[in-house]
Amino acid sequence: MNTDKITILGIGNTLFSDEGVGIYLLPILETALKDYENIEIVEGLTDGMKLLGPVEDAENLIIIDAINAGKPGGSIIRLEGNEIPAYFGIKMSIHQMGFQEVLLAAKLREQYPNQIVMYGMQPTSLELGIGLTETNQARLGELAHAVINQVKAWSTVP
Repeated sequence: MNTDKITILGIGNTLFSDEGVGIYLLPILETALKDYENIEIVEGLTDGMKLLGPVEDAENLIIIDAINAGKPGGSIIRLEGNEIPAYFGIKMSIHQMGFQEVLLAAKLREQYPNQIVMYGMQPTSLELGIGLTETNQARLGELAHAVINQVKAWSTVP
């Protein structure tokens, strides 16, 4: 088994329904991946540039977030490598630092992960409210499965 460290970073705002998907998924992943010693799970919430440290420290990075790709609510989205900076995170305020700025800073400082994949879900609602919408909650298991498969793929010997 490959023992390269894999960092799983869940980001999102749990006060705005489906925007919190990256946070809501982490407990499921913690349980499912408890036997993997090479996994670090980081709850990023909306910490902006505070996430630069975990990103720069990551050898292999999986990001989980709500992704507005103009698809039907609950759609699972996967972006890899150079596709990710083109994604513009859902900013709940004009003052909030977007995650794409964190990735750009890590790149400019030449401390970018070896492999980087982003998994997310198209929000059905970004209204003020705790918890995912029914549509997105119903697909949470599918999103977890996609992330777990990515961990397994990266954890095998090439």
